[in-house]
Amino acid sequence: MLLLSVPAEAQKRAKLPKPKRLDSGVLLRRDPATGDLQRIAPGATLTGSAPATLRARVALVEVSCNVFASDGKPIRGLTASDFRLYEEGVEQKIVHFDAASAPASLVLVLDTSPSVFRDLDEIRQATRALSKHLASQDEVAVVTFAARTRLVLPFTRDRQLLERAIAAYGLPSDPEEARGSKIYESGFLAAEELFGSAPRQGRKALILLTDGQDTSLGLSWDPASALPKSGTAAADRLTFEDVARALASRGVELYAVTTQPRPPAFTDAWLAANRSEVLVNARAREAGMPHYTLYLAELVRRAGGQLLFLREMENLGDVYRRVAENLGAQYVLGYYPSAGIGRAGWRSLQVELINQRDKVSHRTAYYVSASP
Repeated sequence: MLLLSVPAEAQKRAKLPKPKRLDSGVLLRRDPATGDLQRIAPGATLTGSAPATLRARVALVEVSCNVFASDGKPIRGLTASDFRLYEEGVEQKIVHFDAASAPASLVLVLDTSPSVFRDLDEIRQATRALSKHLASQDEVAVVTFAARTRLVLPFTRDRQLLERAIAAYGLPSDPEEARGSKIYESGFLAAEELFGSAPRQGRKALILLTDGQDTSLGLSWDPASALPKSGTAAADRLTFEDVARALASRGVELYAVTTQPRPPAFTDAWLAANRSEVLVNARAREAGMPHYTLYLAELVRRAGGQLLFLREMENLGDVYRRVAENLGAQYVLGYYPSAGIGRAGWRSLQVELINQRDKVSHRTAYYVSASP
């Protein structure tokens, strides 16, 4: 099945690469010693832990953040001395600082399921608008998903090539492929493919448009539905926890644009009050919040970024413009953890400003993988 119904001569003229299936040719295996899910080639075996490799890969931790004034406008022009950074409550020395001068690496994750058919033209227009607001040195990749996930366009700075890829974006021609919406699997595979084998520094983000109703992970109000099922036949299956780890360990933010309405109780004040705990909980359920919206919010809480509600904006182009503006006003703080990286798992993060009048937005944690 082809997600892009483009004649061969048109592909050649546009120099579009052939779409690559990201969910075939590799296997997922969970390391019983570390609990991490790894992608391995058929016939390969798990390699186990490799502390030396781990140390080289995650020694420098990068934390992207935005600073906003009371009116919501992003604040530019700050320096490293304006920030304080903490891991597990211990202040860290900021050794790297970038104020949106280095290129950003963005992945557009586009839903190709029938539920978005009526929005196809708007999605194309909005994506074109996004490319116009990005800096010329920023690189963009395109991933599409329904029941399958494909890499349509690897990272490129060629805006004309991006334009041709978006123009070719359409619905699956295979009815079987149109019957699923593997939202979180697409995010995991995109992170593994585009940020895993060739790590990138600086600002990194996935931009996802979705209704949030995933058809593959079986997420529910039961907290166990988001976690690996070690010691069972389902141990090697992808889980929500694996997706969060994949993004957070690589410093990839998530800008999730949901087509669902904002739940009345889902306010900025509620998010601030629950910033340090899992958002899918009994209190949120009692408040009438749907769990599929909360899982998107939880992934944003851990990876950083924003959850945006399309119905609150004038149009999707306005949403993408805001995302581009946020990325263009972003600061990246880098540090070497004073506690080292010998302990795998989640570690809390906190960024503060010397000037307490302004608001700083950042991810709440990062993940140290024990796998090579």
